[in-house]
This record gives sequence, C-alpha cells and structure tokens, in this order.
Amino acid sequence: MAESSRLCSVWVGSETGILKGVDLGKKQAFNYSDLSTLSRDQEVSALCWGDDFESEVLVGCVNRTVKTFSTEKSRFTEFRHCPGGEGPFRGLAVWDGSLITCVESGLLKVWKEGSVDSAEITVGPDVYKMCQSPSQRHRVATGGKENDLKIWDLQRPEEPVFRAKNLRNDWLDLRVPVWIRDMQFIPGSDKVVTSTGYHQVRVYDPASPQRRPVLQVEYEEYPLTALSLTPDANSVVVGNTHGQVAIIDLRQGRLLRCLKGVAGSVLSLQCHSSLPLVASCGLDRFLRIHNTQDGRLQHKVYLKSRLNCLLFSSQDKLEADGETALQDGVKEEDEEEEDEVWADMPTVTDRAGGGKRRKESEEEPQPSTGPDAAGKTKSATQAKKKTKGMTIGATQAKKTKGKTIDATQTKKTKRKLRSSS
Repeated sequence: MAESSRLCSVWVGSETGILKGVDLGKKQAFNYSDLSTLSRDQEVSALCWGDDFESEVLVGCVNRTVKTFSTEKSRFTEFRHCPGGEGPFRGLAVWDGSLITCVESGLLKVWKEGSVDSAEITVGPDVYKMCQSPSQRHRVATGGKENDLKIWDLQRPEEPVFRAKNLRNDWLDLRVPVWIRDMQFIPGSDKVVTSTGYHQVRVYDPASPQRRPVLQVEYEEYPLTALSLTPDANSVVVGNTHGQVAIIDLRQGRLLRCLKGVAGSVLSLQCHSSLPLVASCGLDRFLRIHNTQDGRLQHKVYLKSRLNCLLFSSQDKLEADGETALQDGVKEEDEEEEDEVWADMPTVTDRAGGGKRRKESEEEPQPSTGPDAAGKTKSATQAKKKTKGMTIGATQAKKTKGKTIDATQTKKTKRKLRSSS
C-alpha cells in the first residue's frame, strides 16, 4: 500500500469522506480511509499540499477536522480540529508552518504550529472560495455570493489590500449581481482570474488604477463552478454545472476549444504545472484527464462516489504517464462518435421473420413493348375516351334538366299572373 501511494498522480476527495489516490499509468484507484468508521460529516470539502515536496496532503472535512496524509507512509499522520464559524471549509493553505483555513460563514483563521491560539479575519459572509498566491504565500484572495473579490495580506490583516468594485448598472439601470465561485492568482503578477455563478470569467489587476475587472468573458449560460490556469498562464480552463468544460484565451478574451466527454456538474479542475493536461471531477463520479492542446480525453477512471475536489501532482512520476498519454489517447465518448457508428452500419430493408417488403435490389417493373403491349395501350385509350364521353353526356343531361325545370317554373308563373288578373 505504501508503494501504491507513491505512484498516485491525482488525489481526490469524495462526498463519502474517502481520500482516493489514482495511478494514471495503471488506471487504478486506491482508498486511503477506514471505510468502517466513515460518516456523513466526514465529507471532504477541501484539499491542499502540506509542503512544497508534495509529500503530505491536507484533507479538510465538513466536521472541521483537518487530516494530514503522508504519501510516503500511505497513512494519516495527524488530525487537527479547527472550530469556529459555520459551514464547510472553502479553502486550505499553508504559510510559514501555519495552517490557513476559511469557512463558508467568512471566518478566516491562521493556526500557528504548536499553538492553540489563532489569528482571525472576517472576510464577509457566504464565502465560496479562498485561495493562496503561489509567489507571495502571505496573500490570499476570498470571494462568494454578494461578496466580491478581496485580497488580504496576512502580515497586515486589518484591511484588504485590494477590494474589487462591482460593474456599472446594466442597460436597465439595475445592479449587477455578484457571485464568485472560484478564483486563482496568475503567476508572475498580482492579477487574479475569477469565475462567477453568472457564467462570467473576469480578470482583476490590483496594480491598475481601476478596481473593476480589466477583462470579462462570458461562456454559455450556466454557472461556472471551477477554473484552473494552464501552465503558460495565458489561458484558463473553466467548467460549469452542465458538464461543459472549455479553454478561454485570456489575452484575446475568446473561446479556444471545448473539452468533451464530461457528464454532470464539474466541481473541481486543476491543470498540470508543466504538461498540457487538465484533471476534472464532479457529480458523474469519473476522474478525467484531457489534453489542453488538442482537447482529447487521455484518461478516464470511475471512482464510485461523487467527487468534490482534487490535487494534480507535479512530480516527475507523472512525466512518463503524461508522455504516454499524449501518444495513446482514450477515444472520446461523444455524440459525434455515435453518429459515425450509425452512419457506418448497413441499412436493413427486410423485416425480421420474412416480411413481404421488397428489397432495394429489386427494380420497379418496367412497361413492356411489342404487339401485345400496343393492343393493350389502344384498349386503354379507348376506355378512357369512352369514360370521358360518358362524363360529358352526364354533364349535358344535367344542363338539359336544369333548362327544363326553368321553363316549367316560367309557365307556372305566367298562369298565376293570368288568373290573378
């Protein structure tokens, strides 16, 4: 079991509280939780790496317990209860040996190692996401429903260093609603890209004079639930509640391509740090790995339970799998493939059981030629003329009858006039 955890490239947290490790090379998943002690309040709501070497996975559960899983020992080594606030964890992070947690009610805490005390920050109600800057670990961003983007400096937590400003009223002069679902810092800058519940992708730049987004792109019409930046940070992969995953170019603000094969709401996305791969999971219980360059589905693993979050390893153990995946892709299961299958199938024209339908190979009977055929044609022509003559005769008879009736009525009218006079 210890050997298997070292080979796992993706770590997934499920709704049932199980931490799953997936070996993409063998397309095999391993459960690293005690199935006999699972309960509903152990649902995994957040995951993050415990160190830069990715030797530890921090698992945040709904019951406010943060578990530390060692990928080298293949077991949980530490359990920490983090009370305070209400709702599940909306983000976990590690900074300078301290654990950073944020819950749905908006209470952000910094738990120092070896100390029971913690620093608290109120970031606003109804939080949906808290994320950490990869270059400046002491900076975190938060956002949620009617709780716009804020960037906090944990060294000076009194006020946010950046507070986003909502868009101007729409063409009906109505306020634009706010609903941030996911976000990520763009490496090498202070910019933050967000996805909203109103199918918008926005980019904020704290270094610019304006606090409104410097870029906004809309994708489809359903809430965007997850996003992840590609390794070059020029594009972002987004997923929505209807299983639609797409890559959007942040430089030109346009759609690059769609990634097919996902069914059900996408709850988590993460791109590999160096390879052109993106992992996705959600309510359909599948883990999928797509190639971001051509959109092909590389891996697909069924994990038996609904999946809430994932971590994509960047270690060298994935490079061999990634190179193999780039060469041998999994055939996508989409509607186009089904159409091709139906188009290639031969057309069956006979009914099962020996029906009386004619085969397509049988030709329609052609009119015959010769003396007999000429006689038959002449008889048919005479019959038509005879029928036509009968029709004309009946019409003339009707007209004559009508004239006779009119003459009779005229005579009766004259007699009445004479008698009255």
